[in-house]
Amino acid sequence: MTAPRAGRPGTLDAAHAAQWDAVEEATELLHEERFHDALVELRRVLRADPQNAYAFYFLGVALYESGEIEAARDAYRACIKLAPQHLGARVALSHVHRALGDPKGAIKEGMAALAQAEGDGDALHAVGLAYLARGEHVAARKYLEAFLETHPEFEVEAEVRGILGTLPG
Repeated sequence: MTAPRAGRPGTLDAAHAAQWDAVEEATELLHEERFHDALVELRRVLRADPQNAYAFYFLGVALYESGEIEAARDAYRACIKLAPQHLGARVALSHVHRALGDPKGAIKEGMAALAQAEGDGDALHAVGLAYLARGEHVAARKYLEAFLETHPEFEVEAEVRGILGTLPG
């Protein structure tokens, strides 16, 4: 998982706009791969506003990139608790469960993401990798092939094609 680019989401109400503005510096730090600095900034934002779902999401990103996978899981869960429809947090949580050796949890979160956004490429990718981790090659192939139909970035497409080339059937 790589740090997302900073960029304000679509139309936001005033409260959400203020929360988004509060994490702008942290998103720039993430983009620059200054994860420790981003952690410090995000913790400052959360002390000021513990209801900022964006801050919890980006905290999850920074923690994941810093190798603190369990803490990243907790941050993504906090984001989803505050903003149940946060698709990025749901997909990231799927990857975190897989990284923690919990493919069942990864599938559950990935399927919840697909229920929110049917056909979402990131969610399809997460579910495919979760099934692969579980050793369910038929299901993995199904979701990874569906992911390829979303026309992903070249590097990820090549990686998934390589995975598919190793699967039986």
